[in-house]
Amino acid sequence: MRICTFALGPLETNCYLLHSDTEAVAIDPGGDPATVLSYLEKRSLKLTHILNTHFHFDHVLGNAALSEATGAPIMASKADAYLLRGEFGSGGSFGLPPVPPFEYQPLEEGRVTLLGQSCSMLHTPGHTLGSLSFYWPSSSALFAGDVLFYRSIGRTDLPGGDSDTLRSSIQEKLFLLPPSTVVYPGHGPSTTIEDERRSNPYFGLFTG
Repeated sequence: MRICTFALGPLETNCYLLHSDTEAVAIDPGGDPATVLSYLEKRSLKLTHILNTHFHFDHVLGNAALSEATGAPIMASKADAYLLRGEFGSGGSFGLPPVPPFEYQPLEEGRVTLLGQSCSMLHTPGHTLGSLSFYWPSSSALFAGDVLFYRSIGRTDLPGGDSDTLRSSIQEKLFLLPPSTVVYPGHGPSTTIEDERRSNPYFGLFTG
């Protein structure tokens, strides 16, 4: 499985495109997906799914355009539906661009097969109520959205955020993954579970 990163939208959200030789999955298209579509076309890849880690505007801004162009369904946690009713999900306020409306299929914690590999969908609330992290064990890859970053964690001061819940999500789910797991966050550089367990200042040396 190949992983490509596109910084999209006004907050340069990491949109990830995962693909085999013929099919692809997109995670969090946070802006104009033109570069993603160009990549798909040049390599004759079929986009099968669009996954959202959560429904903040900067992770869903390109949902509608990418889905309309490819026919790929959008999938996310229904526990984040509340965000689409306010400015942090729909945009259009504070100088933010409005998010074109889109339909989505609900996801829950569990396992699915994507790109011929098993993918674990982990419910990791704390940044939002429905935040999901997507883990491909055979590729040692975790897509954590805005839950865990390089030397940082997600904001908890927005609707649905809670600092204790976020810490629990990280400690009880993400930090229990294999240490070599590469963490691909919603913003900024990648890291590993081992590095964050040892060096993330929000946890110090985590030994749980």
